Amino acid sequence: MRPFRSSVARVALLGASFALVMPALPLVQPVYARSAPDSFADLAVKLLPAVVNVSSTQVVTAKNGPGAGPEMPIFPPGSPFEQFFKDFLNRNRPGQGGGDSPPAARRAQSLGSGFIVDPAGYVVTNNHVIEGADEVSVTLQDNTILKATIVGRDESGDIALLKVKTDKQLPTVEFGDSSASRVGDWVLAIGNPFGLGGTVTAGIVSARGRDIHQGQYDDFIQTDAAINRGNSGGPLFNMDGQVVGINTAIFSPSGGSIGIGFSIPSNMAKNIVAQLKQFGHPRRGWLGVKIQQVTPEIAESLGLKDASGAMVAGVTDGGPAEKAKIHGGDVILKFDGHDVKEMHNLPRIVADSEVGKEVPVLLWRDGKEVTVQTVLAERPVDTELAATDNGAAKPADLTKPTDITGLGMKVAPVSQDLKDKFQLGADQKGVVITDVAPNTPASDRGLKPGDVIVEVQQTEVTAPSDIQKQVDAARKADRKNVLMLIQREGGVQYVPLAVTKDKG
Repeated sequence: MRPFRSSVARVALLGASFALVMPALPLVQPVYARSAPDSFADLAVKLLPAVVNVSSTQVVTAKNGPGAGPEMPIFPPGSPFEQFFKDFLNRNRPGQGGGDSPPAARRAQSLGSGFIVDPAGYVVTNNHVIEGADEVSVTLQDNTILKATIVGRDESGDIALLKVKTDKQLPTVEFGDSSASRVGDWVLAIGNPFGLGGTVTAGIVSARGRDIHQGQYDDFIQTDAAINRGNSGGPLFNMDGQVVGINTAIFSPSGGSIGIGFSIPSNMAKNIVAQLKQFGHPRRGWLGVKIQQVTPEIAESLGLKDASGAMVAGVTDGGPAEKAKIHGGDVILKFDGHDVKEMHNLPRIVADSEVGKEVPVLLWRDGKEVTVQTVLAERPVDTELAATDNGAAKPADLTKPTDITGLGMKVAPVSQDLKDKFQLGADQKGVVITDVAPNTPASDRGLKPGDVIVEVQQTEVTAPSDIQKQVDAARKADRKNVLMLIQREGGVQYVPLAVTKDKG
């Protein structure tokens, strides 16, 4: 690539022409890109033997009956066409023996890729390549086919570890440091696209930290190295021949490569692979919190300078967070020394932490930073991180709906009538919203009758007067927003409402 010498010269000349009236401007140093390799052949030859094809099969029973094939036209009872079409359709449905024949079974096959990480026969691939498989086999570069057993699977992270038995020493590749891969670095993808066999493609790291909404641990490397169906589970290599990613997904309207592929970073994968090898399942750290994003309005209402961190909407009974006295309304700013810039950063940081480790958690609470210590537990399988309901209710001081000044809503204490009307729980606490006026702060935030206000400005409320007191205090402090903890059918959530001086 030719450097832009003429542009640099013009900048330097401009600096000289203004030297009499202003200090000389610093010269802009040109940036030179490293030239592309003459060939990737030497690297490919070294790496190809450790990349395998993964084939999984499962027995699928074909349907026989409604929905298994084309529907028969409706004829008048006794029509001669009725039996004709019935015989024709039954012959062409799965089973081909008529409605009384048992459904036919067939073997469905899935093809993917993988790579050997241990000469003892351990192979890494994607979980979706072998999910539901009755049999899994691995084909080496020399076309040797080996039967594989599944050592462990991680459904959330889409990683699986296989084991094959062989008398010969198997070639291997090693994991590299994916955090060292920079946008623009050259990478090689090797895999089994469309079942063709070992195929090498080259490209660069297009982006890092991609969230493609496949799960809460999304942190993909994006690459423009050609990745197609069948490449799943194959390795993404850096120029040192180290695995920096597991090719997992593509973005494509057509189903083929358009230069947008996604790989699981090796730093995430190698920890999971080690756990699968040792325990047969992933052991992720677990804090036991339900969190939400800190918006600018929430940050302002809490006195935070920046809208960063993860706000705790609730804690799980008996979980590490509850034991560490973390509660709803706290904002997690740092976890074990790692900054929590956004809400979605926290699950990944916690998951990558060692189970049983005691870690410091920096919180924003009551307008100041507070540090607590917590001991991480192992994340339970399919655990819903639900909020707990703490605190004793205060006596209600009103029984009829009360208008909250300037927010555009009416509220009332929890009563049996309101529990029945809005299908609230028997032990429901808080103050119920009974009416919301249009074009008001309450309606703008999507509040509706039946929602329950549990806290205002992180203070428990059980009566309309409690809410009005907190709103008035926010106005007096010149707050632009007041923060409410709202409970509804979908769970609990902190909602900031703009404070106005006009009645809603």
